Amino acid sequence: MPHAPDPEPEPEGARAARRQQFADAARAERPDLALLCLLIGAEADPALDEAGLDAAQIELDRLAGLLPFSPAGGPGAWARNLAELLGTRCGFGGSPADYRRLESSLLHEVLRRRRGLPILLSVVWMEVARRAGAPVHGVALPGHFVVGFGDPAGAHVLADPFAGGRLLTGEDAGLLVAGATGEPLNERMMTPADPLEIVLRVLNNIRAWAQARPEHSAVQLWALELSLLLPSHPARLRHERAQLLVQRGEFLAGAAELEEYARVVEAVEPAGATAIRRQAAAARAMLN
Repeated sequence: MPHAPDPEPEPEGARAARRQQFADAARAERPDLALLCLLIGAEADPALDEAGLDAAQIELDRLAGLLPFSPAGGPGAWARNLAELLGTRCGFGGSPADYRRLESSLLHEVLRRRRGLPILLSVVWMEVARRAGAPVHGVALPGHFVVGFGDPAGAHVLADPFAGGRLLTGEDAGLLVAGATGEPLNERMMTPADPLEIVLRVLNNIRAWAQARPEHSAVQLWALELSLLLPSHPARLRHERAQLLVQRGEFLAGAAELEEYARVVEAVEPAGATAIRRQAAAARAMLN
């Protein structure tokens, strides 16, 4: 099946309004993870309007309503109930083929297809569990996002939504980390991920998907631009955006962005700022 195409051009005002909604949601006192992920999906698919956003939230509510309220057995019972509902009855899960599809990083598509990357499936698990009253948090293991139930500092269990909600032992988690990085599991990796960290990681996945497919540079560009709307993001993303604009033939815009980035880094890395200004001059020269 072909990959999702780049979005069709849409009115600039509609795009600006959606991005303002994303920026406002990211700065809320309690960022709504589902809404932010759905707004990412709307960037990829402008046909996903307010009614579509609402329908996805309603589906998460519906799934949460199918869970038993406050099951006996603590964190383990919550994890098993989620696995039985979402993994077994509803068929949510993933496979290596899902890494090749942009839809695997879009929450509304994951809800429709019931397939996705580990982090998007974890978002489904967390949002359904949270609505049902479960003590749930995301765990951003390197290379493989999973979900935790219970007290992160005390009794808790881990589940892998990509594997249908399979419960993970400490050894299982260590194997996932070793397979991704070659490093042992450490306590820092088990720290609960906050919503904005999760959103940035989703956008990083989309950037990586598009970067490997130059014909989808428009996808890489909007993923970068959404990342830059987050309250906290790596400064290097501005440099990446500027370079991408130049690669796309937007030489003046890219040069202006490079010069602005050079001003940002000059105080801490003057030699780097000089090199970036050379890149800006080279971009402007492409117009001659």
